[in-house]
Amino acid sequence: MKIAVSAEGNTMESRIDQRFGRAASFIIVETKNLDYEAIDNSAAAASGGAGISAAQLVADKGVEAVITGNVGPNAMNVLKAADIEIYKGSAATVKENVELFKKGMLEKINTTVPAHFGMGGK
Repeated sequence: MKIAVSAEGNTMESRIDQRFGRAASFIIVETKNLDYEAIDNSAAAASGGAGISAAQLVADKGVEAVITGNVGPNAMNVLKAADIEIYKGSAATVKENVELFKKGMLEKINTTVPAHFGMGGK
């Protein structure tokens, strides 16, 4: 299964970024073998529409699930339209969150923050 994890860096040892739309990057992980690709989130610095752009970015990568902290309503709508499940990550590394996901230990979430939540920082 291919999943995307919002991250503060570009490796499996990076900490999860609690912001989805304004995450620094996304780590796209194949859960079978932990092969991964890091992609910069070009939407992170956008003045508006960051959640929608970030959601489209990961949807275009063909992921089936996202692990993150907070997802606003606009990003949630795009992810749901693409049949992507969203899971609440823990304050740990990308790798640790992927392992928790594989064990079924992450909670599936719906919208967790209001629109424009991440614009003020973390």
